[in-house]
Amino acid sequence: MQNGDRTLNDHRARALQRFPRHERRGEARLPAVLATLAAILLYLALPGQLLVVPRYVLPALEVLLLIPLIAVNPRRMTRQNRLSRTLSLTLVGLIGVSNLAALGLLVDAMVTERADDGGSLLLAALQVWATGIIVFGLAYWELDRGGPVVRTQVDRSELPLADFRFSQDENHDAVEEVADGASRSCDWVPTLMDYLYVSVTNSTAFSPTDTMPLSTRAKALMAVESIAALITSLLVIAHAVGVLD
Repeated sequence: MQNGDRTLNDHRARALQRFPRHERRGEARLPAVLATLAAILLYLALPGQLLVVPRYVLPALEVLLLIPLIAVNPRRMTRQNRLSRTLSLTLVGLIGVSNLAALGLLVDAMVTERADDGGSLLLAALQVWATGIIVFGLAYWELDRGGPVVRTQVDRSELPLADFRFSQDENHDAVEEVADGASRSCDWVPTLMDYLYVSVTNSTAFSPTDTMPLSTRAKALMAVESIAALITSLLVIAHAVGVLD
């Protein structure tokens, strides 16, 4: 047992020298900005019948929420206060609610057969599905372990409870080249790409794959995403393909 602990400590010391947790620089801001802008552009491209308010109202509001977040952390996410935290959660919530509303209108158009063009309906379904992947990935990223700023700026012993368990959180006793990248060994924490991957797998498999939800809110979010993706894939797209035939 002592030899095993000594080996683990050696792995951890070696890995920490190579991989300090982002060197306390914080996670890069650019990927989140690009993901948010992609979701906004996808919404702007939706057919008018799937919009609950005039086309540019929600995108303009979302951009207004994004600007101060960029101003607080223009390059690396190292600072956070109550206002910036509220703005970031509001931004994700707004994108998510508007996308679910678009999905509801899309299903209504399918059921009542108000869609004039099956190809347009199919494209809209793909836009809603892609936006769902982005927004749920952002939601997981914002909520897990206190959010992106806390995950890199707070000691691991002070991190809030995890919402997700990644494979890296269990790899400390694996072979050396795997253990060196584990959470316990090198102080690894997930980034936006990890959460987008969770969102992609959940929206395609309709269930967790290699990353498990731990908290009630994580399970609830993954359940909503799975149901939305299932509706989009099996009902809306199937109807659109039927119209095209």
